[in-house]
Amino acid sequence: MIPGLSKQKKAEKQETYPVLPVKDNILFPGMTLTLNIGEKRSKKLIADLKPGDKIIITALKDIRLGVADPENIYKTGMIARKIRTVRERDLTLLAIHGEKRVKIDEYTEKEPYFKATVTELVETRPPEDTATEDRIFQLKELGKQIITELGLPEEAAHSFETITDPGLLTDIVASNMRIEKEDKQKLLETLDISERLEKIETLMIKEIHRIGLTKDISNKVSQEMDKSQREYYLRQQLKAIKEELNEGEVDEMDELEESIKTADMPTEVEEAALKELGRLSKMPPSTAEYTVSRTYLSWLLDLPWSKSTEDNQDIGGAKKTLDLGHFGLEKAKKRIVEYLAVKKLKKDMGGPILCFVGPPGVGKTSIAKAVAEALGRKTARVSLGGVRDEAEIRGHRRTYVGALPGRIIQAIKKAGSNNPVIVLDEIDKLGYDYRGDPSSALLEVLDPEQNNSFSDHYIEVPFDLSKVLFITTANSLHNVPAALKDRMEIIDFPGYTEEEKLTIAKRHLLPRQMERHGLSKGQVTLDDEALSILLEEYTREAGVRSLEREIATVLRNAACKIAEDKAHHVKVDRGVIEEVLGPRKYYSEVKERTMNPGVSTGLAWTPAGGEILFIESNVMPGKKGLILTGQLGDVMKESAQAALSYVKSHAKELGIDESAFTKKDIHIHVPAGAIPKDGPSAGVAITTALVSLLKNQPVRSDIAMTGEITLKGRVLPVGGIKEKALGARRAGIDTVYLPKRNEKDLIELPEDIKKKMHFKFAENIGDVLNDVFTSDQKN
Repeated sequence: MIPGLSKQKKAEKQETYPVLPVKDNILFPGMTLTLNIGEKRSKKLIADLKPGDKIIITALKDIRLGVADPENIYKTGMIARKIRTVRERDLTLLAIHGEKRVKIDEYTEKEPYFKATVTELVETRPPEDTATEDRIFQLKELGKQIITELGLPEEAAHSFETITDPGLLTDIVASNMRIEKEDKQKLLETLDISERLEKIETLMIKEIHRIGLTKDISNKVSQEMDKSQREYYLRQQLKAIKEELNEGEVDEMDELEESIKTADMPTEVEEAALKELGRLSKMPPSTAEYTVSRTYLSWLLDLPWSKSTEDNQDIGGAKKTLDLGHFGLEKAKKRIVEYLAVKKLKKDMGGPILCFVGPPGVGKTSIAKAVAEALGRKTARVSLGGVRDEAEIRGHRRTYVGALPGRIIQAIKKAGSNNPVIVLDEIDKLGYDYRGDPSSALLEVLDPEQNNSFSDHYIEVPFDLSKVLFITTANSLHNVPAALKDRMEIIDFPGYTEEEKLTIAKRHLLPRQMERHGLSKGQVTLDDEALSILLEEYTREAGVRSLEREIATVLRNAACKIAEDKAHHVKVDRGVIEEVLGPRKYYSEVKERTMNPGVSTGLAWTPAGGEILFIESNVMPGKKGLILTGQLGDVMKESAQAALSYVKSHAKELGIDESAFTKKDIHIHVPAGAIPKDGPSAGVAITTALVSLLKNQPVRSDIAMTGEITLKGRVLPVGGIKEKALGARRAGIDTVYLPKRNEKDLIELPEDIKKKMHFKFAENIGDVLNDVFTSDQKN
């Protein structure tokens, strides 16, 4: 029997209403409920309802059995009034308002939906005494406590503070409490309000205990587990779930750990990698630090800590490889063969630090790559031209956004072995600014005593560079700091002689360009005579880069003719060369320029090789001054002053009228005024030009000279003798005056140059002046 049924009063007339069974919702009087209608029978019922129509709302006992069986529907329900229906696509929502408790007496229809006769149930009100008032007060206090424990707004408690009706109060509390459907149904069926107050109070006390217990557990767990521990716990759970589901995924952390242990890293590096892996495993993958740490580990794993290539032990074969790829450059090739020989005898020998110095186009970079081929090693090239930031060498620290290792470590990774040949190109072009001095950062890299534990700022663990063969290239050592220069073994690459250039053109340049232009020997003939024309009349350089460009230009023209079917074979001669390249570009100006008194031919060293330098002087009425032009540096200006002082002090011995110094200005000019010039080596040539001017006697056109002069007329040694001698030869000069103390430097000259040129040596300027003038006097 339903509680309180004996006390109820039956309505005089039974009403028939449609019945809408619901799954989980219990509707109480005075409450508004929105239902999501999905069952076909229920949708039909809703379609027949009009606003204001009444239906019976009751709950299912077991939602798994559905609504087909009336026995699965509670007898006690609520008569409700339809407020509105909302339909959106496949969704149907019904808003209803509960009015009265009813009991289903009998189902009158089952199709298309249930209809039943119902009887209104009447509640038994409690006596209006102090006990009832106390219970109502207790109920409100318990409600406030629940609202506070759940962290709900205080305004939520105001909704029932003003309610004095005990039946309405219990219905509001029961409707809003998080209690089981069965408990709510029992409250709906309880018609005795006193009994209902007692039941709702018990349920509220249970809810308060449950909320408190949940909070205590949460606080205890929060205190015992920090963020990283919780993430680790969740990750372990996820791993267990994946294993349970047999997804077969390999955990990335396990994969990384296995890679680290099998990478054969040094002990110190492996410990650092595992420590970083431990940090990584505790980071959420979505954070920026995770990406930084993961990238760092990738770099550590990618570096060839223990991977090396086996050096070629066949010294004869290595020498043959070098000779096939490059003609000349005997000093460089000899040094590499010596290195191979020592390496064969002493396995643990570190790599030397070689520096190839010479003008552009003489093969410094290409022979460095040929060295790697001869050794059987991998190679990597690092261009240092214009590098101004020290971090480019040592790397950026990981605290910077987008940090990377320096170029040295990047080259090691690219090579894929710990003993490659690394070519540091253009080391003399390094710069420096507020970001540091890269050349200072190279001191550790290029020091065989230190580079076995090179530390890059990014990887922060030492890497052994002692097995690396470093080869640096430079056009000049003037801009290389002394400390860095001291760490390298300097190998000079002088310019080529005409004969060497001709051989290189035949053996290497011409075949290479023929292949690049798709030409065969039967289609184009470019003989020694044509190559000599290109050499002497269209190029004037220490290397062969311009020569190769001119050969390429001529071959392109020949390829065009053959492709257009204008010719099947092209013989390159002077006519073809002038047609393609225009009139000759270079002439021997020495004889023409030295025809007049006051002009001498000096020799200069430049990063592009040796060059001749004309010194011109003139005399004019003036106020005893010396005028210097031609963009001369301070040292060269001082050489001119010293030369003039010597000539003045020895005027009588030289046969010069002393009045020339008292009433006239002397102007010394060095042509090519746009090009800066400096250094003391033009002292002899300036003195000779002044004596030639003041004696009105021309200098021989077949003589060039170099050397520093003192006030007493001594000739001091200078540098760049080999380059200067080759420059004189290119200009068509046969005789060169050198300081006596530079005689030893001729050992570096090729034998054919020594045979074709005549070298004279001077200890005093008088040795030069007695020999360089022509016998003809100019009037």
